[in-house]
Amino acid sequence: MNSLNPTLAPNATFVRPQFFYISGLSNLPNAKYYYVFLCFVYVVTILGNSFILFIIYMERSLHTPKYVVVCNLAIVDVCSSTTIIPKLIDTFLFDSHFIKYEACLANMYFVLLFSTMQSLILVVLAYDRFVAICFPLRYHNIITNTSMIVIIAVMWAIAALMAIIPIFLFTRLSFCRSIVINSYFCDYGPAFHLACNDNSPNFIMGTLGTTIFFVAPVTVIGLSYACIIFVLLKIATQERCLKAMKTCTSHLIMVAIFYLPICATYIAALSSTIHPNARIINTSLACVIPPMLNPIIYSLKTEEIMLAIKKKNYIKGTN
Repeated sequence: MNSLNPTLAPNATFVRPQFFYISGLSNLPNAKYYYVFLCFVYVVTILGNSFILFIIYMERSLHTPKYVVVCNLAIVDVCSSTTIIPKLIDTFLFDSHFIKYEACLANMYFVLLFSTMQSLILVVLAYDRFVAICFPLRYHNIITNTSMIVIIAVMWAIAALMAIIPIFLFTRLSFCRSIVINSYFCDYGPAFHLACNDNSPNFIMGTLGTTIFFVAPVTVIGLSYACIIFVLLKIATQERCLKAMKTCTSHLIMVAIFYLPICATYIAALSSTIHPNARIINTSLACVIPPMLNPIIYSLKTEEIMLAIKKKNYIKGTN
């Protein structure tokens, strides 16, 4: 594979390849059917999230702080899937495994950006539920459309800044041996491990990013629900307790389907040697399934969305 890269000179002290080779699933029978399945996932993701955006835009009762966040989540889900799946289809269904160095960096950046935003938005939704249940009388003073827009804007700025740092560190790496990335896209971890020079800053940044944007959010979400449960236990009637928890179910399901596969992959990698194919399948599903399921969960589990859908169907029917 090295001979295919004209920049790999034997006496070079620093080598920046013109392209990388995305290997994907190796020696797996009928692997193309899996990629076709991801095509189906992408179509459902686009349709589902577009539907949620349309309902929120059309229904004025949904122009609330909570749905400002849900709207942003739908946009991030569409962008995240679009960053990964179309390129994946081109790579593996049309045998276009080579990707230019600059395109690889761009792909890497946007995957980091949107995955970070998905995690942060789940924290904001947990904050919304925390205030709604623990401070119900002050909810409308604390949680406003303006405050949510500011919070989301700050998180976009933080995510954009934190996603650019790994890319900057990546540009200082020299690749004098392999250019084969054992993943389904320009995956930061497998890519920086190919470097010939010191990649410890990349490892530190990867560990720090994982801690800040995945471990810390799970911890914050867990603490927020611990406080919610503590407050709910003080509620005298079981009916009020169940009604309050019902408003949290959609968010809890979204948290589970986003974080559990990621946690399972990291735990498996730390406790034993995980097969590359297993890692690729697990991480790809962890990236593309939550964006597909989020609009379905919000449609089925959120009363406001269901009422808005019924209302629009009723209006259509009477016209």
